Amino acid sequence: MSFQSLGLSDALLKAISKKGYTTPSPIQEKAIPPVLEGKDVLASAQTGTGKTAGFTLPLLHLLSENPKAKYRPIRALILTPTRELAAQVYANVREYSEFLNLRSAVIFGGVNQKPQAATLRQGIDVLVATPGRLLDLQNQGIVSLKRVEIFVLDEADRMLDMGFLRDIERVIKSMPEKRQNLMFSATFSKDIKKLAHGILNHPVQVEATPENTTVDAITQKVYRVAKGLKTGLIIKLISEGNWKQVLVFTRTKHGANRLTEKMMKSGITAAAIHGNKSQGARTKALSGFKSGRVRVLVATDIAARGLDIPLLPHVINFELPNISEDYVHRIGRTGRAGASGEALSLVSADETSFLRGIEKLIEMKLPVQIIEGFEPDPNASTAPIKQGQGRQQRSPRNNSNNSNRNSNKKNNSRRPKRNSDRRN
Repeated sequence: MSFQSLGLSDALLKAISKKGYTTPSPIQEKAIPPVLEGKDVLASAQTGTGKTAGFTLPLLHLLSENPKAKYRPIRALILTPTRELAAQVYANVREYSEFLNLRSAVIFGGVNQKPQAATLRQGIDVLVATPGRLLDLQNQGIVSLKRVEIFVLDEADRMLDMGFLRDIERVIKSMPEKRQNLMFSATFSKDIKKLAHGILNHPVQVEATPENTTVDAITQKVYRVAKGLKTGLIIKLISEGNWKQVLVFTRTKHGANRLTEKMMKSGITAAAIHGNKSQGARTKALSGFKSGRVRVLVATDIAARGLDIPLLPHVINFELPNISEDYVHRIGRTGRAGASGEALSLVSADETSFLRGIEKLIEMKLPVQIIEGFEPDPNASTAPIKQGQGRQQRSPRNNSNNSNRNSNKKNNSRRPKRNSDRRN
């Protein structure tokens, strides 16, 4: 199948051709036709499957059929969980709409809002946003969603993981009831299906790959190692393998900083990317990594979500995630667009239960290897790591500027605290 056969406009086909694409990916092939027909869509697609184009292309096609050149209300809203993903989606919107009479903008926290507000006041057709900054500007009367025709909820599973449910509900209430809704998620969990039921109207359900599976092009391996020897082992693997581009995942922000410092001391150029880093620092780190000036990018889960790094050859789990689905998201950063990739996990005794959970989820026994000099500690406890040492993104926010959003904290004690997109 070709992009022409999907029914996209000549202007979009020209932009697609300019990017060098000729054949739609499975998710694009399945999602684009029902979106063009105006139907609501619930799509499951792993990272690297081309899902962004799966909704941006038909969205732009629909808007361009009825352009509003003079007064431009926001007609399409794409909501994403993180700044990095918002920036990436916006870049795609800009590229694909190059030959269309449509304006777009992106807003997220962590940066000065004045330039964003100025752009919005000029009128735009497509807005890409993270929940925190969107609600901030909406409360100030700078953003109006009363004319939205198409609503896209991207990375819906991550949205729920980050505790954005209340914000999503607030955004939905500010839009017209009659609109087209598109929801994209890596998994179809019970919570996702429940959320979809409340947003989508008789949706077409499409899947690019079975949920919670890993890409076939990725070679997966486990290194059993004593916890205190992990740093030495990862430096050995990267140095002796002469790996030039490696994405490393840690469980915490402090862990990412410590590992980055130790790599730098060993002669490996590295940079950390996590919620405590400023937007400028994160952009600089990612740019250096993509250009090759930085060999290793050490990241936490949320900070790495939505990163577009073409042909990334190596992903290393310095620490396993305690949420099994996050393993799938992590290693999905490699093995993209038909390329092969390698995903390695350094597993200590206290991560044994995490490993078992991951293997159960992906229905696969991961091959185990032990490197001489970096053997696991036979006397170490296999008791799981305490939750307090787990996913740092679920810690409470302490930003005083957001205190007004925590006013109902007692009434929502069971709901996971949202970590502001300004920090992640």
